[in-house]
Amino acid sequence: MTELTRIASASAPAAIGPYVQAVAHAGLLYCSGALPIDPSTGSIDVTDAADQARQCLRNLTAVCAEAGTGLKRAVRTTIYTTDLSAFGAINAVYAEFFEGEVPARTTVEVAGLPLGATVEIDAIVALE
Repeated sequence: MTELTRIASASAPAAIGPYVQAVAHAGLLYCSGALPIDPSTGSIDVTDAADQARQCLRNLTAVCAEAGTGLKRAVRTTIYTTDLSAFGAINAVYAEFFEGEVPARTTVEVAGLPLGATVEIDAIVALE
C-alpha cells in the first residue's frame, strides 16, 4: 500500500478547518482549496476577484513547492467563484501561472465561500 504524506507549508496559510493543505499519494499531490489568505497577515487583504485569484495561486504554488513540485505539473484544477462575471479577470490571472501546457479545469459559481472570499482554487498536481 502506498503511503499518504500530509503536506504543510509555512509559506502558505494554515488550513482553517480540520484538513491539511495537501496530501501526496501515488505520484500525485491533492491540494485542498486555497483561499486568498495572505500568509503574512492571516487574512484576506484584497477584494478584487483577480487579486484574490492571484493570492490563491500563490498559496497553491507554496504548497506545491513544499512537496517538491510546481503548478506547471498540474493535471487538474477547480476554480470556485461567487461572481462568474469575473470569469475573464480570473482567467487572465490564471494564465500568468500556467504558461504553455495548461491543466484540465472546471470553474463553478457558488453561493458563498469561507471567510467571505470571492475565489477559491484547488489542484491535483503530478509530483516530480
